[in-house]
Amino acid sequence: MTTAHDFTLKTIDGKDLPLKSFAGKAVLVVNTASECGYTPQYAGLQKLWQERRADGLVVLGVPSNDFGAQEPGSDEAIQQFCTTRFKVDFPMTAKQAVIGGKAHPFYRWIAEELGEGAAPRWNFHKYLIGRDGTLTGAFPSSVAPQSKELTAAIDETLAAQ
Repeated sequence: MTTAHDFTLKTIDGKDLPLKSFAGKAVLVVNTASECGYTPQYAGLQKLWQERRADGLVVLGVPSNDFGAQEPGSDEAIQQFCTTRFKVDFPMTAKQAVIGGKAHPFYRWIAEELGEGAAPRWNFHKYLIGRDGTLTGAFPSSVAPQSKELTAAIDETLAAQ
């Protein structure tokens, strides 16, 4: 069975980031953009990371220019924006396609697992990955990082061994 741990992304500074390096942790994967109405969610994601990483939660930002061309910058510009504007220190990947034929294999796997309707529909779509690499939840952009819906799913995922 394929799990999230079978995929590798690139970090925002160009290094390999095998998702299996997060085995034993819950991972909230979020496709992000710097020029979106949901961009202020970076603050909530950073807060979630600060509050829950000791419990085993990783927040992983995946910049994407797939929706409204709202992430036009280079990886360096994205990293500068995130660290300066929102003090982001959670892991970020290099910019990725998350929908369509050019989507990163990780996102194609999500669509295969959950159905095409589960593919991101906009920036700041969230996927929760369990400690074992299985998908445990999908949340649209409108679900804020501190929402009861998301935090309850994180609690449940972290509680599962």
